[in-house]
Parts: sequence; structure tokens; C-alpha cells
Amino acid sequence: MDDFWVFGYGSLMWRPGFNYLEAQKSRLFGYRRALCIYSYVHRGTREKPGLVLGLDRGGSCMGMVFRVDGLQREPVMAYLRERELVTNVYLERSASVHLYDGRRVKAVCYVADRHHQQFAGSLGVNEAADRVSVSQGGSGHNVDYVASTVEHLREMDIRDHWLEDVAAKMNRVD
Repeated sequence: MDDFWVFGYGSLMWRPGFNYLEAQKSRLFGYRRALCIYSYVHRGTREKPGLVLGLDRGGSCMGMVFRVDGLQREPVMAYLRERELVTNVYLERSASVHLYDGRRVKAVCYVADRHHQQFAGSLGVNEAADRVSVSQGGSGHNVDYVASTVEHLREMDIRDHWLEDVAAKMNRVD
């Protein structure tokens, strides 16, 4: 069975949760990292939804791509579906990813479903920062989620100026 690739743009980048044969920085064209998903459980509530990352249409996204042993396809895909498709706000897709070494590969990725009730749409920096500042859920305050994401991206030498701008404008309100 052939090896396969998985693209990560958020926590999957630094906490994939599965074994892989190779990991490399990569760029996915046609989608961008965005706080475009309402969180009603982990980083917010129904009354005060938080925001979590999704891949939304437009632009490009720097992330990590993982090559997985084809013999592990079934358990890894089951794990990813359990992790990513809990409320079906993400759609599983196969997309062309450009690796830093020049190769192009097809990779599994999870993109935001723009028709799902949890899709927040394209928010401005101030609107996203205001929402994040007042939201918390079962996994903690939304501010911590965004700050941790920005910190991890910087550690990986990946810049996301929009997300950094949101983080700079956040004011934690408990």
C-alpha cells in the first residue's frame, strides 16, 4: 500500500498524534489559516462562542505535511476523522501541497465547511480579537489558544501576520 500525506495548519503541526515517516514545511495554495470556526465547547459556549482555526478559501497557508506509512492508512485516517470531524464543521479533502524541497504531493487536509452553522465567516482582526477576548470553554480561555498557536508557529519559523495581529489586539476578559 502506498504511503500518504497529511497536511496540518494548526495543532496538528506540533501535535500530530500519529507516527510518520517524514515531516516537512509546506504550502497549501487556495486556502488560508483563519479563526473562522465557532467553538461552543472547547474554547467557548453557545452563549459566548469562541473561535478556532480552520482552512478557509483564498490565499495560501504555510503548514507541515507528514508522510505516513501506507500500512497505517486505516488507523491514522480513523484517528484523524475522530479528531477533526467531531461536529462535521470540517470537510476532508485531498489537495496539492508544495513541499519546501520542491516536490508537490497530494495530501489529506481538513477545510472549513462554509455551510455549517459553526462557520464564522471572514472576520476582521478587531472582530476576531474581541470575540477571542471574552470566550472560554472546557479546554480553557480562547486567548490562551490563540497565543499558544502564535507561539508554536513562531517556534516553527512560520509567520501568520493576520493571526499575529489578532493576538496583539486580544485583551483577556474573564
